[in-house]
Amino acid sequence: MPRSVNSVAKRARRKKVLKQAKGYFGRRKNVWTVAKNAVDKAMQYSYRDRRNKKRTFRALWITRINAGARLHGLSYSQFMGKLKANNIELNRKVLADLAMNNPEAFKAIVDKVK
Repeated sequence: MPRSVNSVAKRARRKKVLKQAKGYFGRRKNVWTVAKNAVDKAMQYSYRDRRNKKRTFRALWITRINAGARLHGLSYSQFMGKLKANNIELNRKVLADLAMNNPEAFKAIVDKVK
């Protein structure tokens, strides 16, 4: 009995990976073994960094809120504590946006909690 090889599926699998490697530099874009390793690593990075992005943005928001609060004589922790005490439920994303793009509205919030 002749040997059965599924070349169609093999070629499709390789085409899929090489398509994902499009735009890579050098042999990473057109040599199967190098491209497969590069795409595998890229997928690991993308999975990891989808989670890291959330941490990074939270840190950025906290930095912006802290800068805005310090302009009005409060630290970040004092400001957030007073927000909670006054039952003002604005998340960090909104507060950071106000601190950056609408300083008078942020000042009104600071004055309300003081």
